[in-house]
Amino acid sequence: MTCKFRCGDACAHEAPNTSDNAYFGDVVGEVVRRRGLLKAGAVLAVAGAGAGLVGTGTAAAAPHRDVDIDVDLGGGRRKDGLNFTAVTPNTEDRVVVPEGYEQSVVIRWGDPVLPGAPKFDFDNQTAAAQARQFGYNNDFCGLVPLGWGDRWLMVSNHEYSTEEFMFKGWKADATTREQVEIAWAAHGMSVVLVERDRRSGRLVAKVDRQYNRRITVKSEFKLTGPAAGSDLLKTSADRTGAKVFGTLNNCAGGVTPWGTILSGEENFNQYFANAGAVTDPVAKQRLSRYGLSGGASQRRWEKFDKRFDVTQEPNEVNRFGWVVEIDPLDPDSTPVKHTALGRFKHEGANVIIARDGRVVAYMGDDERFDYMYKFVSDERYKPGSSRHAREHNKKLLDKGTLYVAKFKGDSPAAEFDGSGKVPSDGEFDGTGEWIPLASGNRSFVPGFTAEEVYVFTRLAADAVGPTKMDRPEDVEPNPRNRRVYAALTNNTDRGKAGKEGATEPNPRVGNRHGHVLELEERRGDNTATEFSWKLLLVCGDPNAADTYFGGYDKSQVSPISCPDNVAFDSRGNLWISTDGNALGSNDGLFAVPVEGRYRGRVKQFLTVPRGAETCGPVVEDDFVLVSVQHPGEVDGASADTPLSHWPDGGASQPRPAVVAAWKKDKGRICG
Repeated sequence: MTCKFRCGDACAHEAPNTSDNAYFGDVVGEVVRRRGLLKAGAVLAVAGAGAGLVGTGTAAAAPHRDVDIDVDLGGGRRKDGLNFTAVTPNTEDRVVVPEGYEQSVVIRWGDPVLPGAPKFDFDNQTAAAQARQFGYNNDFCGLVPLGWGDRWLMVSNHEYSTEEFMFKGWKADATTREQVEIAWAAHGMSVVLVERDRRSGRLVAKVDRQYNRRITVKSEFKLTGPAAGSDLLKTSADRTGAKVFGTLNNCAGGVTPWGTILSGEENFNQYFANAGAVTDPVAKQRLSRYGLSGGASQRRWEKFDKRFDVTQEPNEVNRFGWVVEIDPLDPDSTPVKHTALGRFKHEGANVIIARDGRVVAYMGDDERFDYMYKFVSDERYKPGSSRHAREHNKKLLDKGTLYVAKFKGDSPAAEFDGSGKVPSDGEFDGTGEWIPLASGNRSFVPGFTAEEVYVFTRLAADAVGPTKMDRPEDVEPNPRNRRVYAALTNNTDRGKAGKEGATEPNPRVGNRHGHVLELEERRGDNTATEFSWKLLLVCGDPNAADTYFGGYDKSQVSPISCPDNVAFDSRGNLWISTDGNALGSNDGLFAVPVEGRYRGRVKQFLTVPRGAETCGPVVEDDFVLVSVQHPGEVDGASADTPLSHWPDGGASQPRPAVVAAWKKDKGRICG
């Protein structure tokens, strides 16, 4: 059910990447202590499993040992900064948090965002109401402080609509214009003022006239950067190639140092119809590489707007698949789509300021056998919050160089048989390079103009031989150690007929559980074109031989499967949310130290309800936010037969929501 509406059943179809360059996939194995190319003490980790509504976990439903992973680490203080008792994997229909913690819903689908928004009424929805209410299936969540007190602007992505859960009796062939317009309004983004009640610890959403905002499929965006105005982006409605209405399938994202939000347009292909009717071979190849095929779309939007029919508006699809930037502090500003960052299925984009002041953005293309990218700006960041500095910084992502990653192992190929056996040097590791694709109006890819590189980035990348990876989702730099952590969610196609077998970067075939990769740029310079890498976490059942937890004792960790989004706390610990837990329990949020003696010590912080995905973690010292996406989306369920009633209980329909968790004594989580 989730796959059908979120990504158009992408994994049920052949992967769009049919090029023959090397794959980068999963890795397996109990890796021993290594001699590696990364500095001693470097590590990576990941986490996942989940379910729930309040309280502490019970009902174990996944491989789990009765072990004490919460003993004091000496000296009367915890040494990893993670002051909570791990939650047990479970399948409950509620958010389950550690002992001594509380949780509450901050905002849910249909709650008022803009003044005048009516109270949510599931059986009497309207497009006009939804355009003023919190959207559906919130994914990424980011906080921008307002500068005084416990007040933030919370920005949430609304990735996709699941019509079978939004409307009783919904059928694709019988969808109405009003239902389509509701779905258009349910997509996009929400900006909501939130305040913390110091007495209770709760975060409370406010209907604020100054800052609150809804961005939908009808909102205006500017295309900026080197491809703006390209003939490849012009349509009958926009002869300039510089103005787009709407944003689609916004997945993960990031908060920039200048206080804006970056949001990635991911599985946009599923909204466009009739690619199978295209006969021009060049156009057909381009559409196929982005996963477009067949006839009618799942939602039938093309019945009500011709721009979603590629035979009528062939360039409209090229106007999606970008990194979007919005400024929540300026509610009158027009959001932009940055063409310099390339067009593909962006999970998100996250930036770090390099030591020379330039900005570096890291990105993943969330598809089986696709690539990791980075962008290095030409100009330098200006510190400060003045209007001049912010306007300068908001243009940094329009000029620079776009790169794609190529990984190389350091052991003989003959040592890899697909079983995950550790190579003779004791670890899976190696080096890599960032291959330039384009900079400004200059293309580095033979046979491609710069405009073609930006608009058809996947095809351009194929031509230079980067490493194929297993669904690279969130790719984020750690602000404490400047290393880059990538969540590689899974790829069960690894090693299948016609697919590449084992190599050092991908020694495990049939990758169900995913892994986390740690990348260190040469000399710690994020603008460098060379790097070293190692697999720091290989996910799955800790009892299985093909898992690895940063070298930590596997009997003392939480099981984790399918890492998706990553975040960091103020201590530099890595936090990972999961999507699609293949261990039999609900998805969840995990924390793991990445430095020192306790690196790799994965602990589960919470689980989300039945059928839900854990998204958009925000980790502050004294509270955590998670987006609970698509609760109750399990096979056999629908609005007519709901199998979850979270968060409102009783006989209510499930509603995606943002949830906050905090210690009852209001103490530090990351103390």
